[in-house]
Amino acid sequence: MERVPVLKIGDILLVSIQIDMEDQVALQLQEDLAERIVATGCHGVIIDISALDIVDSFVGRTLASIASISRVLDAETVVVGMRPAVAITLVELGLSLPGIRTALNVELGMELLERHRDDDGDAEHDDADDEDAGPAAVPQS
Repeated sequence: MERVPVLKIGDILLVSIQIDMEDQVALQLQEDLAERIVATGCHGVIIDISALDIVDSFVGRTLASIASISRVLDAETVVVGMRPAVAITLVELGLSLPGIRTALNVELGMELLERHRDDDGDAEHDDADDEDAGPAAVPQS
């Protein structure tokens, strides 16, 4: 059985699907990605589907599952390179792919993950500032 390679680029795992996504390959990718997220501590996953001409309902559900598993493991998922025909098919099948962000290409997907990481960092920083500030002053009447 063929496997989809998972590459690490900085804090992101990049998956470029260049083979037919048969059911067993999709399930293996789900397992491989979960293991790589844990092993590397990456906080972003980009799945490039630009080489796929068609995505069936099983592969669509598997992509949604990958996004959910990644989120539980503290990584966000962005699917990039979706062809118009694939988008139309997913909508016609009723698959909205909850939890999956999309971008037109890998570069935009990386920017999206970077912005998300910066937003999370700002929120954590704001929380830390609130803790350091001590109790809030209560106006006296």
